[in-house]
Amino acid sequence: MTRSFNPVYSGRPESIFPTMSKLARKVDAINLGQGFPDEDGPSEIRNIAAQAILEGPNQYVPVEGTPDLREAVARDNKRFYGLDIDPMTETLVVSGATEGLAAAFQGLLVPGDEAVLLAPFYESYAPQIEAAGGVLRIVDLEPPSWRLDADALEAAITEKTKLIVVNTPHNPLGKVMSMAELEIVADAARRHDLFVVCDEVYERLVFDGERHTPLMTLPGMRDRVLRIGSAGKTFSLTGFRIGYVTASAPLITAIMKAHTHLAYTSPGPLEAAVAAGLNLGDDYFDAFVADMQKKRDLLASGLAAAGLETMPCEGTYFITVDIRSVGGDDDVAFCKEITEKAKVAAVPISAFYHPSQTGAPRNYARFCFCKRPEVLEEASRRLKAYFTGA
Repeated sequence: MTRSFNPVYSGRPESIFPTMSKLARKVDAINLGQGFPDEDGPSEIRNIAAQAILEGPNQYVPVEGTPDLREAVARDNKRFYGLDIDPMTETLVVSGATEGLAAAFQGLLVPGDEAVLLAPFYESYAPQIEAAGGVLRIVDLEPPSWRLDADALEAAITEKTKLIVVNTPHNPLGKVMSMAELEIVADAARRHDLFVVCDEVYERLVFDGERHTPLMTLPGMRDRVLRIGSAGKTFSLTGFRIGYVTASAPLITAIMKAHTHLAYTSPGPLEAAVAAGLNLGDDYFDAFVADMQKKRDLLASGLAAAGLETMPCEGTYFITVDIRSVGGDDDVAFCKEITEKAKVAAVPISAFYHPSQTGAPRNYARFCFCKRPEVLEEASRRLKAYFTGA
């Protein structure tokens, strides 16, 4: 065959996550690169899923999602954020947040539309936007604070800009957008009549007594924002691939039509289980955050003992380190080195920039802490032995 492939995907290197995971398996390293827990979530959710599969039916559910899950999503919005959401017109169940993002970009963008990304950004955003014919406008979050600058955002917006993508709590940085930063985005969206696609999959993982604030709750943003959540992240069941979108009815309709041609629908038994999960009491959510915060602190302490300078982690599964603290100056080489020699895998932050961004910082790496305490302790021990000889 002499026919070419779509360069948006074929021209990119393999995703950093399977790349580092394969290397970790090859050398028998502890994988703190890819962000998935090593323990499954609540047994009551899994039992409901199993029973629903056994009892059936195991056929298509409505394209928009089961009424039970959509009603649970609406209640969740009211319970945690005070948002009044119509479950039947303002929610959509998707096959994982990544599919929800793809549906959002395909449902909103036409060739030539511009989309603003805040770099570093989760790796699926750029190719999904480009595959939809969108044009990227990238705003760098400058280290070490990684805070959004209003002038930089304004400079990126043109008459062709249609949407901004916001990720908070942020993967890979572990930062949570401040109210001042959210106001910057909201102000730009209102003045320039823009949509905002909000990736909020780590909404339940905000630490130190703080709470997540959806951009949708700010004045004038109710009808501009698409809010994407994830059962996989909220219940440590990443293999379920169940996500949900909250937005105004016109936006949901646009995204639903794209979703129809991407996934069509999602597994009904898993939707039943997730609906039950969203109705769990505060004790589950409080314990979930407290447990993950302990793991954050455990790994942060271990990384510091190994001589690595850690950056603040306000939420998510991830801690970022400055590799210059141990003499590193190339994050890709550093992650490969510690995987092969220290037997602990991480991922380079430069992988979360667009390939055209040749000036991306190369001195940061990301470790995930959503692992059992004994795994984090062993990883810390290996890193300390490697870097300090102790």
